[in-house]
Amino acid sequence: MHMLFRTLLHVLFLARRKPDLGHYDVARTNFITLPTDLDINRHMNNGVYFSIMDVARFDMLVRNGVWRAFRDKGWYPVVASETITFRKSLSLWQRFTIESKLVGYDDKAVYVEQRFVRPGPDGAPEVYAQGFIRARFLRKSGGTVPVSELIAEFGALEGDRIPEWIERWGEDVALPATRAEAPSVWH
Repeated sequence: MHMLFRTLLHVLFLARRKPDLGHYDVARTNFITLPTDLDINRHMNNGVYFSIMDVARFDMLVRNGVWRAFRDKGWYPVVASETITFRKSLSLWQRFTIESKLVGYDDKAVYVEQRFVRPGPDGAPEVYAQGFIRARFLRKSGGTVPVSELIAEFGALEGDRIPEWIERWGEDVALPATRAEAPSVWH
């Protein structure tokens, strides 16, 4: 439940106080590791990283103007795939920043990179964890929003296509479409 409150805090209040962003600008969203974020090892639980990444992406969408357009059109984002790699742990009360950046898109999805960073020994941002998200967009009335429609709404995206390894990752981890069969068979 606390993630709902964190999301509302960022979307309704904190994001609106920050400067607007372009679609390919790096969004920086600040957080503190709370007691409710911890696991039995007293560091941030691995599942919480994904939840906080959601909050940071909403912050980015509000700041770059996409969220308002989505609401007006009845669209909403969903995560189709995500992966994360951990380097260092985040402990109770540690302050950290999530840097979020649009990486690119393919015919069906948009890809975002997110980094958990803290000041390193020299004061420069040091990466603690890095995640990649493949997001699709749905209509509240039903169906998906094709990337071509997103481009028509927001203009041509710079950087065009995604790096080859991200495209392979997106294909390799994809499950069958929701209306296709997807039996659970172990080999």
